[in-house]
Amino acid sequence: MISPSSTAKSSSAKHPLGQVRVSMTPQQRFEEYLQSKGKRTTQQRRVLIDHVFASHSHFDADELIDQLDAKATESRSSAARVSRATVYRALDELVEAGLLRKMTLGGRSVYEHDYGYPQHDHLHCEACNQLVEFRSEAMDALCEEVASENGFRLTGGRRLILTGICPDCAAKRHRRRSPLDLI
Repeated sequence: MISPSSTAKSSSAKHPLGQVRVSMTPQQRFEEYLQSKGKRTTQQRRVLIDHVFASHSHFDADELIDQLDAKATESRSSAARVSRATVYRALDELVEAGLLRKMTLGGRSVYEHDYGYPQHDHLHCEACNQLVEFRSEAMDALCEEVASENGFRLTGGRRLILTGICPDCAAKRHRRRSPLDLI
């Protein structure tokens, strides 16, 4: 979990994303958001946000539900159970609160950390759905240049997803044919 004044880093060794300092934990930030909306922090919401921010990964709602169900089964605690409806509602709230970012890939919604995580872009393999995070100073400069040329002042982040085929999937496509392929 990201703690106050902690940092977030990419799991990608090729393109380290740097560090971002945060003043509150995701749990504190979410509680503040819920209070501003007149909502209360429930045990299910606490379990969900603790699980989501325990590690940095991309996930969809079904994967999250499966992980939470497995965790509740392991702990044999009914208090650790999070309903499907709560997961979907909480994901929308976490996006609205600025804690998660939602992306649509291949017709499914995929989520990633936004709070405490630096601006970055993605490579998406359309064969295996792998997502690779990267940060490029050249891309940052290009975006600034394009905005300036068009009289824009950039005020927020960007979402760039480059779609293609990863090296593993490309290698599978170009393997030599075998006599077994004819069977």
